[in-house]
Amino acid sequence: MTARENYSATESLRDGRGIEIRALRPDDKDDMLAAIGRTGAQSLQRRFFVAKRGFSEKEVAFFMNIDFADHVALVALAEEDGRKVIVGGGRYIVTEPGKAEIAFVVIDDYQGQGIGTLLMRHLAVIARKAGLKELIAEVLPENAAMRKVFSKFGFHVRRGSDPQVVHLAFTL
Repeated sequence: MTARENYSATESLRDGRGIEIRALRPDDKDDMLAAIGRTGAQSLQRRFFVAKRGFSEKEVAFFMNIDFADHVALVALAEEDGRKVIVGGGRYIVTEPGKAEIAFVVIDDYQGQGIGTLLMRHLAVIARKAGLKELIAEVLPENAAMRKVFSKFGFHVRRGSDPQVVHLAFTL
């Protein structure tokens, strides 16, 4: 196992609640699917750019089969009813040497608490240590909250192939 596969950090949300940011594990599948079930249709559309209520087995396998080299995924866990549950996640996928695309989703009940910022910070640290030079993101224009997170980190708008999507890039 690499250090990325064992990655774990404790953080605080804006409201003071504790949260764990850690590597996605193979046994997180059911909890990840439960988190998606707790995420509103609009939030899922902002993440996947299409109406989404569930995932095919092939999609689930893609999201769960992380190699921690070209595909790195972190989850945010909060304590609810005495157990930790996934309330958000972020990942990057290397698209070409030195460059990766990054994306996030946070369940509705936890939006606005800084989870996207925390996931971004931790993924940027991992990406730098992995030798990546640039992170890219695609965001729907109406997703002001995610655009604000990316702006905080210094992402800049760049020209992209789809005029319906805001293309962003960040040099590490």
